[in-house]
Amino acid sequence: MTDLTKPIDPADSLIEYPSVFPIKIMGPTHDAFAETIVGVVVQHDPTFHIDKLEVRPSSKGNYTGLTANVYAVNREQLDNLYRALSSHPMVKMVL
Repeated sequence: MTDLTKPIDPADSLIEYPSVFPIKIMGPTHDAFAETIVGVVVQHDPTFHIDKLEVRPSSKGNYTGLTANVYAVNREQLDNLYRALSSHPMVKMVL
């Protein structure tokens, strides 16, 4: 099993930093969903703006899919952002 507490050597990463990295976020449709998620993303990428957010409703309109193209400077930043999004009560899934 992989030890998730151990720092990852940058040479072992498949992502080159810094880079723009797409994160997909899904949750139930809510009027404030996009704005709320932008607030979480901005805490980890201060350069992020809502204009960089792609919004797609599900076919029945029950869920909303978002793609946030964040400026990632290192693995730790991405991991922290994934944790923040995954633990948010409005979020069902993060990819």
